[in-house]
This record gives sequence, C-alpha cells and structure tokens, in this order.
Amino acid sequence: MTMDVVDYEIFGDDMQYVEVELDPGEAAVGEAGTMFYMQDGIQMDTIFGDGSAQQSGFMGKLMGAGKRLLTGESLFTTVFVNQGMGKKRVAFSAAYPGKIIPVHLPDVGGTLLCQKDAFLCAAKGVSLGIAFQKKLGAGFFGGEGFILQKLDGDGLAFIHAGGAIMEKTLQPGETLRVDTGCVVAFAPTVDFDIQYVGNIKSALFGGEGLFFATLRGPGKVWLQSLPLARLANRIVGASKVGGSKGGEQGSVLGGLGNLFEQE
Repeated sequence: MTMDVVDYEIFGDDMQYVEVELDPGEAAVGEAGTMFYMQDGIQMDTIFGDGSAQQSGFMGKLMGAGKRLLTGESLFTTVFVNQGMGKKRVAFSAAYPGKIIPVHLPDVGGTLLCQKDAFLCAAKGVSLGIAFQKKLGAGFFGGEGFILQKLDGDGLAFIHAGGAIMEKTLQPGETLRVDTGCVVAFAPTVDFDIQYVGNIKSALFGGEGLFFATLRGPGKVWLQSLPLARLANRIVGASKVGGSKGGEQGSVLGGLGNLFEQE
C-alpha cells in the first residue's frame, strides 16, 4: 500500500502538537478528536472505519470499523484532504502531557504495534488494524488489554507517549522488564510477554502490581514515563471523589488538615 508523503513539524515541549503539510490532493488521517487547526482549502471528512485505501464497499468499511471497535476506539476516523491551491497545513494535538513520536514505518519493517490509545495521526493510506497477543498471559494479565493496534504502511505515522520518552533499539536477546502501562509501541520483531513478579509482598505493598512486561530484542521499542492510566489514578486519588475534601495537598499539614475541620 502506498501512503502519501507528507512533511511535518512538531511544536511544544510537554504539550505537543504536530503540524502536517499537505500538497494539493494529499491527505492525512487523524484519530477522532485530535485535530487542532487546519488552513482554508483543507476539507475534513469523517470515515466509517480506518480510512485506509484498501477498503472498498460496505463490507470493507464494516471490517475496518470492526477493527477499531475491538481496540476500544471510535468507529470513525477523520480524513483531511488538501483540495486547495498550494501547500496547506493541518495540525493534531494530544489529549494529555507527553511527546509525539514520528515513526517512518519502513524503518520498522512496515508495521508498528502500539497500545490502543497511542495512535494520533498518519499520512493517508495507513491501515489501522489489530494484533492479538500471541500469549494468553500477556493478554489476560497485562492490564492493558488483549488487543494491540497495528499500523501498516510505507510512510509516516505519529504516536503519542505520556511524560518522557525512552526510545531504544534492543539487540538480539536483549531484554527489558517494564511496567505494563509504560509500553507505548514496538517493532514486530520484538517479543512481547507479561511475567508474574514472583513476590506477593512486593506486588501487594510495592505498588507495582502483580505483572510486568518483558520486551526481548531484536527491534526498536518506545516507552513512556507517565501512562494515562497512572495519571488518571493520581488525579482521582487527589480529588474529592477520591476522599480529599480540601485544597491543602500542597501545604505542610496535607491531609492532616481534615482532622481539624468542623462539621
């Protein structure tokens, strides 16, 4: 499958956005709700399914939509086509702090496996598929779902990672043990599995959970220091819903201030 060749520029530090430059007739596909702005001359169209060029007819679109439904994403993607004269720009932004990672798919064998909420946008022609975990342990105990997103094509795709990024090329046999939520994406040559921590006391009282991910090379991997789930848990824990009544978290007293509150 041939993808549109697009130029891009990434702006920002902790809250980034990517600006994609489209020649006349070129297009980009974005995850629903990620569009930041677009110049006049770009037409936006919502497509049922993944928007890949391989889809044809109702059944093809239905299968593409089914892939996205299985990964927990919206049934629809949005395509932005430059129908004006000259180069036009459209920008996409992430929903939470982190970094945007451009991945040239041919550099990873034409396929990239990533967590279901990592995909941000890509050149038109990318196929957004699914990849089931080969090992049942990884699927049922990984905490991040049994299904990964699979990006296929021969051009650029953009994924988003929370917090800081670690990008590493693993040598054959080289292994990393990672918190399951910190795995963003990896090349299909990387062996991905979930392992039990082997220590109930560490799992229960260490706050790291019962399982961790193992990534074994060869191949490239991308990790994130702040998974969205971890950020959300901290926010809920610090909110009134999580049991805190006041805004004294930054004070010396902290939660002890609640002891002196009068009903």
